[in-house]
Amino acid sequence: MRSSFCCFLLAGSALPALLSLQSPAFAEERLPQVDVTAAPLAPLTPDSASSNGSGVGAVLAPSPQVLAETIKLDAARRDIFTQAGANTTSIDDKAIEAMPQGTDQSFDKVLLQLPGVSQDSAASGDLHIRNEHANVQYRINGILLPDGVSGFGQILDTSFVGRLSLVDGVLPAEFGLHTAGLIDIETRSGTYQPGGTISMYGGSHDTLLPSFSYGGTVGPTQFYMTGRFLNTNLGIENPTSSTEAIHDLSRQGRFFGYVSTLLDDSTRLSYLSGLSISGYQIPNTPGQAPQFTAFGVSNFDSSQLNENQVERNFYNVLAIQRTVGNIDGQLAFFSRYSTLHFVPDPIGDLVFNGVASDVTRESLLNGFQGDMAYHFGLHTMRAGFQVSAEKTRAIDSNTVLPLDDMGNPVDAPFNIPGSSSKLGWIGSVYAQDEWKITPQVSVNGGVRFDQIDQYTDANQVSPRISFTYTPFEGTVFHAGYARYFTPPEQALAAPVNIAAFNNTTLQPSVMQNDPVKPERADYVDLGVTQKIPFVPGLEAGVDTYYKRARNLLDDGQFGQALVLTAFNYDRAYNTGVEFKANYVNENFRAYANLAWAKQRATDPSSNQYLFDADELAYAQTHYVYTDHAQTWTGSAGASYLLYGTRISADLTYGSGLRSGFANTGAVSPYAQVNLGISHEFPKDQLSPLGPLTVRFDVVNLLDHIYEIRDGSGIGVFAPQFGPRRGFFAGLSQKF
Repeated sequence: MRSSFCCFLLAGSALPALLSLQSPAFAEERLPQVDVTAAPLAPLTPDSASSNGSGVGAVLAPSPQVLAETIKLDAARRDIFTQAGANTTSIDDKAIEAMPQGTDQSFDKVLLQLPGVSQDSAASGDLHIRNEHANVQYRINGILLPDGVSGFGQILDTSFVGRLSLVDGVLPAEFGLHTAGLIDIETRSGTYQPGGTISMYGGSHDTLLPSFSYGGTVGPTQFYMTGRFLNTNLGIENPTSSTEAIHDLSRQGRFFGYVSTLLDDSTRLSYLSGLSISGYQIPNTPGQAPQFTAFGVSNFDSSQLNENQVERNFYNVLAIQRTVGNIDGQLAFFSRYSTLHFVPDPIGDLVFNGVASDVTRESLLNGFQGDMAYHFGLHTMRAGFQVSAEKTRAIDSNTVLPLDDMGNPVDAPFNIPGSSSKLGWIGSVYAQDEWKITPQVSVNGGVRFDQIDQYTDANQVSPRISFTYTPFEGTVFHAGYARYFTPPEQALAAPVNIAAFNNTTLQPSVMQNDPVKPERADYVDLGVTQKIPFVPGLEAGVDTYYKRARNLLDDGQFGQALVLTAFNYDRAYNTGVEFKANYVNENFRAYANLAWAKQRATDPSSNQYLFDADELAYAQTHYVYTDHAQTWTGSAGASYLLYGTRISADLTYGSGLRSGFANTGAVSPYAQVNLGISHEFPKDQLSPLGPLTVRFDVVNLLDHIYEIRDGSGIGVFAPQFGPRRGFFAGLSQKF
């Protein structure tokens, strides 16, 4: 079933550039040696969408009737999924284009410009929202995008984003399972933005990034597609402070396509599909001292290690939306296939680590999601369900050294295989009522029920309630409480037979291995946003939160393979305060965010074998910082457009992630400044096809050398440095 499903995906959405990744070199899984706003935006309309100015859009533009029906159905879809009482920050495609690197930057770099989002290494998940490790859900046009198995990498791109919202705090009952934050994406539309773009971008680290996009409307059907291919010698963060990493080539291809058609004036059928195929060399740290002798080798140059990883992700969504009177509804089928394969250096990994692990993770998930909203009087009732089945496989082939009677390693390598396969289920239902008590006061109350049948079976009834108060125009208070239930990602929670590693170099110092459990938490959030009346265009906000959790979920990299493994802390708390400000005045826009946060936990309650014995004993009797906890996180940016030329800058700041024994230390604070300049030449000035944009960007303008990780701390395997100064340029042709 899996092979036929993959053929369906590839037939529906693959590109020649992406298929080139499936060359013989990749078939062996080896690479050759080598602006942000502070509040939700107005709905997308043709007036707010960009125009290509080429005349091609007129051919693909919708009829007035199709345009009116599309606008109506888009508004109805937004109304199905409320964000009432939550803390929301939104940006649109124009704000993304105004940032340095624009839509050529990676998706996570855009998210780092939102409040409370902190930077991490690719091996640890790229970023964290409110100091949580993962626990983030992604939705595209209201449909949940299921989890994959990737330890790093991204399957999403900025190029197809029409609007992006970060929703956190007390989420309405319709949003469950992953609750640290919701990344809500509304795709670009061939109805509002007809035409296409071809671009070429590149620069430092042998970066080359060709991309394209094209969209339009044919009769009642609209479509949009985008694809890109990335070649870079900085695929994963450099483990040293040098300008260029050693053995860090990455080739990545992505595609996204969306098509929808109006069946009648109240019904729309939509299909979206995406894929990501990425190959990575694992970067090397020169000068490491060998620790073992394997295959007669005891002197190995660590700069010559050859570890590689390949990830593949495919997803499809088919949805039907209908509006009948006061009822709006959407039913969707979603599917995702995800694989990861880490290939070790069979001799080098044994010499330095005492183990060479060939690691494979696979996940095939299919599910249904249904949501509806019923409007009557001052109430909007919402209800829905979600059910999914996931088949995962975890396959490890560990080459290790035996230990003699004295506990010393013997140069007699042998293999210990291990595998785990599971068909798991998740089912959820919810119901809620948004009641506008007065023109100034509204309440959104609901309840959801979640049931999981995976490596552990569990369920929970989770009440939610939030209040919104608008005492006068421009001021909005929100407050709420939520009970949260978060199951572990099935692919990361597979059990391991640690007894098989006894008397080998992979033998753990702790022989306890309790199963990973779902997290349960109580969450309180309070905030306010204020439009400054005497400074038009300026809006500011503050939000504070407190979370108390049992069996807090955490992930870590506990070996050379860039694969995360889940575990729990028995008790934990997470608290913080966020400040944000946004200013827009014609062609000038600026924003700033600052967050203070603290997350601490105690008593690891699952997969205890991952810890060293002394760290486990300490964590069992002390509240320790989680490895991804950062006290201060900030971002800021500004851009100005003058006669077609845009100058922009942005900044990310972090006080440093945790490090040292039991996460008792922290790496040094850092700040990274990026600069960009672009100019759009109108049609016929340089090109008869349409506007031509030229851009130049500098990443890490001040060439500040900083560590994201120093290689120490719980679940941290190797150091990672932020990027050194890089220069990039690009051309983008609209047609």
